[in-house]
Amino acid sequence: MSEPTHALTTSARGLLRRRSLWIPSAVILGLLSFVLSLLYLGANNDPVGSMKNLPIAIVNEDRGTQAAGGQIDLGAQITARITGAADLQGKVAWKQVDRHTADGLMGNGKVFGALVIPDDFSASVAALAGPLQPGAHPPTMTVLTNPAAGSFGSNMASEINRQVIQSTSTQLGDRLTQQLAQQAAQHPGQQAEAPGAAAKLMITDPIRTTVQAGHPLGDHSGLGMSAFFYTLVLVLGGMLGANVIHAQLDTALGWLANEKGPFRSIRPVQHLSRVGHFTVGSVLMVVLSMLTSALAMAAAVGVIGIDASHLPMLWLFGTCATAAMGITALALLAAFGTPGPIVSMLILIGLAVPSAGGTVPLQALPSFYRFLAEFEPFRQVVDGVRAILYFDARTGAGLGRAWTMVGIGFALTLALGLVVTRLYDRKGHHRSAPRTPVAQAIG
Repeated sequence: MSEPTHALTTSARGLLRRRSLWIPSAVILGLLSFVLSLLYLGANNDPVGSMKNLPIAIVNEDRGTQAAGGQIDLGAQITARITGAADLQGKVAWKQVDRHTADGLMGNGKVFGALVIPDDFSASVAALAGPLQPGAHPPTMTVLTNPAAGSFGSNMASEINRQVIQSTSTQLGDRLTQQLAQQAAQHPGQQAEAPGAAAKLMITDPIRTTVQAGHPLGDHSGLGMSAFFYTLVLVLGGMLGANVIHAQLDTALGWLANEKGPFRSIRPVQHLSRVGHFTVGSVLMVVLSMLTSALAMAAAVGVIGIDASHLPMLWLFGTCATAAMGITALALLAAFGTPGPIVSMLILIGLAVPSAGGTVPLQALPSFYRFLAEFEPFRQVVDGVRAILYFDARTGAGLGRAWTMVGIGFALTLALGLVVTRLYDRKGHHRSAPRTPVAQAIG
């Protein structure tokens, strides 16, 4: 059915003269740009300065050794110095554990890396203070990375561990240099025997660093970023899907014109309560989330080929997450009306993405974003997707909390939508109430 032709008319010039068009548009667009800039750049401006309690495991396997007539245990001394370093207090949460426990922490995404002191560390250091022995090797410390917990966080942990090793090596080199100088002074006739020439080269910087993957990822995991982008697809699917469903319902009820290119039509207006409108939209959102989650997974896994296992779990979690996001957006549309899409974008994207921990870890965000992360939906979903993709869908790796928070978010926003729409209906604020404009020229 085409619209009636006796509509109010105006001119483009007259429309552009209206302050009621310019001022609200300028205020809304200006505030959006200002707020989004604050939110996104404020979250990532100074990760190192904002860092608080970044979890890193430290494993001391050193058995110690006998030297200079006594027992030395450099591993314990170094561990105590690292964990007590004043410059890292409050910034790093060192977890002193054995290697098995460290592997478990990395396998559940609880630490961003680990620093390992090997069992022969003291013996290899002691060997530098004497004649070069056959089979001797420089002391080493191992940095274990964990990009599955977040590539940015893993890089931060690796850089901290490297700096710790370098500082430790410098201090240890100074001690060895002083020790050798004392030995040379006490036994001047034995200078040619201790230490060997090769050992002298590594005296000032004795410790070598090896880097290994603590919890390896596949080649098609985006270096630990595929979980973040997959979550972004799910969240956008819910938010945009809600807007599409809302518009399709309005069109089917004759509340909104249907435009396809130059063609425009509108159906006869049909009355439906706001509660009914929200209920129908919610049912559509839940059912269609099954389809969108399946197609998102088909594109990501089947076409692109990202590393993924537990596909039924990934589909089910994606369906529930998309439905929860969609119901949230529908509730905000029902509550706020025309500003609803902007409000949902700010809540589901503007505030949620910077506080999700999907790129910069939560421990490197300002306190405001760490507070948001406790309830903002994006963080909950990215934790669940990360657990499914990287951590064998283990409940302790964040999937359990993700399911809980997604369920709570779904229930609360569904209740919000029903309460608000019922309240509007009771007060007589019906969206389908007909209004007959008076035809006149404007402008």
